[in-house]
Amino acid sequence: MVDPPERPTARVLLLDRDDRILLLKGRLPGAPAGPGSWFTVGGGLEPGETFVQAAAREIREETGITDAVLGPVVWVREGVLHIPEPRLFRESYILARCEGGEPSRDGWDALERELIDDVRWWTLVELALTTDAVFPPGLARLLPDIIAGRLPAEPIRIPWA
Repeated sequence: MVDPPERPTARVLLLDRDDRILLLKGRLPGAPAGPGSWFTVGGGLEPGETFVQAAAREIREETGITDAVLGPVVWVREGVLHIPEPRLFRESYILARCEGGEPSRDGWDALERELIDDVRWWTLVELALTTDAVFPPGLARLLPDIIAGRLPAEPIRIPWA
C-alpha cells in the first residue's frame, strides 16, 4: 500500500482582543454538497514557506486582517483527509492575536468562495455549546489554557478524530 502524499498545513488560532476565536464554516472539495463544518483559519504551505509564514499569509488572504501578531506553534495534528484524493495532513496550530473586527472575503479564491459558507468570531461559551461540527475536535476544551496564556513548552499532539 502506498502512503498518501503529505500536505503540511498551517492552522491559526486567531484570537481577538475579547479572546474570541475566528472560525470559518465550509465544505470539502470532495464533498461540496456535504454538511459544513467550522474550522480554524489556515491552509497548505507554499514551496519554501515556513509554517509561521504560511499562517501569516493565510490570515491576510482568508480574513483581510493585517495586525495579527503570531506566537508559537501550540498543537500539532495529523491524519488522512480525502479532498477528493487521500492526503496526509500534517497540521501545526499557531497562536495569533489581533484587534478583531469584521473579516474580509476579498482575498478568497474561487474555490474558497464556492465552499466557504460563513466566517465569524466565537466566544468560548458559544463554542462549548454548539452542536455544529468543529475542527479540531475538542477545540472548546483545548482553548482555555491558550486563552489564559498557559502555552506548552513544546507543541502538544492532539487527536485527528
